[in-house]
Amino acid sequence: MYPAAFDYKRPATVDEAVALLVRHGDDAKLLAGGHSLIPAMKLRLAQPKVVVDIGRITNLSYIRDTGGTIAIGAMTTHHEIDASKVLHDRSPLLPETARHIGDTQVRNKGTIGGSLAHADPAADYPAAILALDAEIDLVGPRGRRTVKAGAFFIDLLQTAIAPDEILTEIRVPATARTTAYVKTEQKASGFALAGAAVVIGADGVRVGITGVAAKAYRATGVEQALAGQRTPTAEAIARAAAHAADGVQPLGDIHASPAFRAHLAQVNTRRAIERALSRA
Repeated sequence: MYPAAFDYKRPATVDEAVALLVRHGDDAKLLAGGHSLIPAMKLRLAQPKVVVDIGRITNLSYIRDTGGTIAIGAMTTHHEIDASKVLHDRSPLLPETARHIGDTQVRNKGTIGGSLAHADPAADYPAAILALDAEIDLVGPRGRRTVKAGAFFIDLLQTAIAPDEILTEIRVPATARTTAYVKTEQKASGFALAGAAVVIGADGVRVGITGVAAKAYRATGVEQALAGQRTPTAEAIARAAAHAADGVQPLGDIHASPAFRAHLAQVNTRRAIERALSRA
């Protein structure tokens, strides 16, 4: 199908883009990499009257080491994240996660900001962003504000981004190499049936889960079960991973039942923790 008719705007700056969102309100949609919006428009699941293409805002694509954190522009592509020496050396979970996204074409066009803003419950980055306890910058007519990853994902395809705001930057902490991302994917699409991202540091274990519920979430039951254990045994890891789907309502569809998704969350959490520990 062809999309419904729409006006196309191509701002050169974030301020111009924000002004367009303010002017057109709910009639406007932002276009980043286009892998989510364009298919929805072709199927007429989305029918914006105005498409605001932020792909030419060049100062939204960067990876900068700022000391204790790495700042990533929202328009940075999955391929650029995977290829970044800074991230491989300082925060390797994101490059590992990026390699799991789609195929070569998707990784060269899709952006981290677009993926996070879309908040697909089966996307890969949300698990990593939660496990890293990242910060996300949003810019709108009221200025800039920062949202912690734990408060960013609200529900299915819903985030803390206001209708007149743009996601501009993601900041992740520098970590040791004790991180890992493990997922079971739907083979045709590459989306996660269940993915687990793990960060092990001096403050304990952080686990982000995607693909299981209506939004990505922190597996706090797993984290609490491993609290204070610097070198947990295989049995302790397995017992902790059994809590990977605690407190959530797993999704069910033609690809996996709720029970199977919960099981995959447990299995992939155990594998991710074991893989992260093996990299110490």
